[in-house]
Amino acid sequence: MTTTILIKSWDELTRDDLYELIRLRLAVFVVEQNCPYQDADNKDKKSIHVLMRDAEGELVGCARLVKPGVSYTEWSIGRVVIAETIRKQGKGQELMQACLKYLKTLTESSPVRISAQYYLLDFYTQIGFNALSDIYLEDNIPHIEMLLNNYDKIVD
Repeated sequence: MTTTILIKSWDELTRDDLYELIRLRLAVFVVEQNCPYQDADNKDKKSIHVLMRDAEGELVGCARLVKPGVSYTEWSIGRVVIAETIRKQGKGQELMQACLKYLKTLTESSPVRISAQYYLLDFYTQIGFNALSDIYLEDNIPHIEMLLNNYDKIVD
């Protein structure tokens, strides 16, 4: 499946972008994972949004790049989501690579911290993130804090 990555600031998001982004995040995080949580956490306005669209233009993945000082002292990647219909096709890896490639243009590979769902530990470890914490519950889902110190060799 061919996909296109678009990177937009909060001000560049259209109403349709925002609707689709929220719709996808709620479909996965709230409905699929059965986890009622407050998605509107005031971080989206302070983030850069990475949108993955399929050949028909449908939003099939997204993530947000959270600026330093909002969640952590470092940049952070959060709300990483891939539509259920395209999982296991390498699209999560593609989305993360796009996030890191963009961050590299801004930061010259400064560290990136994430709060990863624990079941994705191997996925993030393969990208180069290292576990920093014990497992903790966030919205009743096991998470682990991870850090990527240098991604020069990871990103083209």
